[in-house]
Amino acid sequence: MNSKKLILYLTTIILTLSTSSIEATEMTKAPIDTIFSQGEKNPYGEFFTGQTYLNMLSIKDDIFNAPIGNVTFEPGARTNWHKHSGGQILLILDGEGRYQEKGKDIQILHKGDIVRISPNIEHWHGAAPNSWFTHISIETNVPNNTTTWLEPVTNEEYK
Repeated sequence: MNSKKLILYLTTIILTLSTSSIEATEMTKAPIDTIFSQGEKNPYGEFFTGQTYLNMLSIKDDIFNAPIGNVTFEPGARTNWHKHSGGQILLILDGEGRYQEKGKDIQILHKGDIVRISPNIEHWHGAAPNSWFTHISIETNVPNNTTTWLEPVTNEEYK
């Protein structure tokens, strides 16, 4: 193979790999307005079904003691059942989501909705089956607010 063909061949490979890498990165970015940075893959993923992303805007251990997170859900992703001893507030930023308290009907969530969850109420929240979803999660009544993670939401419960 002469040097011109080799250079052309190597350039083609590099461009193909670069394009594939860019496409893979773009696929993980939410196609909705998250307002804040989407964040990295959620480190609490073991308590979720599907892929979510977390960007902590304020943490429990700083001088403000106000845990506030921007959480982005891929379509169909959701939390396990869980409860917060101090309650939680969700501010819906974009997409279509779901929220359900144990024993109650599922609520459909849209941009601008606010969900106020009383202390120790078992619930779950997440994206609609065909929509990305993002919300701000605010832990209330800190520092005594702990999260108790429970079982995953089954497909039957979700639908």
